[in-house]
Amino acid sequence: MIPPLFRRLCDDAAVFPPGNAPLDVAVQQHLEYRASTFADLVGPLVVPMNRVTELDLGARMEVMLTAPAGPASVEAGLRAADRTAGVTVVAIEVSVPDGTNIDALRSITQDIEIYVELPRDSRRDAIFDAVDEFGYRATFRTGGTTADLHPNEQELAASIYEAAQREVHFKTTAGVHRAARSTNLDNGLEQHGFLNVLLAAQAAHSGARVGELEKILAIRDADVLAGLVAGIEGQRAFASFGTCSIREPLDELVRLGLAPSQ
Repeated sequence: MIPPLFRRLCDDAAVFPPGNAPLDVAVQQHLEYRASTFADLVGPLVVPMNRVTELDLGARMEVMLTAPAGPASVEAGLRAADRTAGVTVVAIEVSVPDGTNIDALRSITQDIEIYVELPRDSRRDAIFDAVDEFGYRATFRTGGTTADLHPNEQELAASIYEAAQREVHFKTTAGVHRAARSTNLDNGLEQHGFLNVLLAAQAAHSGARVGELEKILAIRDADVLAGLVAGIEGQRAFASFGTCSIREPLDELVRLGLAPSQ
């Protein structure tokens, strides 16, 4: 059984890079995950909003829709989801393309979790204000195919600290593949660890400052992180992270003694 601390930690983003699984394959895998002994680790299947009608489900399935075109695309996407048999939309992850009127975020009044991806440019503070005001959640992008898409420890620490100060829940998307901070041997890019982010979020909610969070995000020893995580009591402050391979974080949790062998 998955410990309560890790329940629904991993959003199933199998159709996104670098996994790029065909949608039918991702659906079948997700159904298998939901029927497995580690089902509690797995959150919703993440699907681009413009592909929701392609879903061919043999059962009810929880889905998180991404809206890269921005807030104006959400209403039509949800109508399409309503017409798609078996789909239960539990969350939407909305991007804010350059030029989008921030007030457009106000129009998303659905009674589900709304995540807004915070841009890493001059619009960030104003959009963070809107997320806070409207009661939404934040998404921090933590990676991609090029180095400029990977925020360093200082930038991510500042985001986590601000989220805690605002009492805004957050998730991460892209770039988090391992338990501990590491260097991707395939492309040489630095990547954040999901245990680092989990610990930093807990520390931020306990009053840690940005400098302390930077040090946590920089830890590269997974065993050290596992020991610290094992001492956490209560609910986690970090909502979830998107991963194209559920098995990778599961295997790391098992190896570190944080989850039972499956």
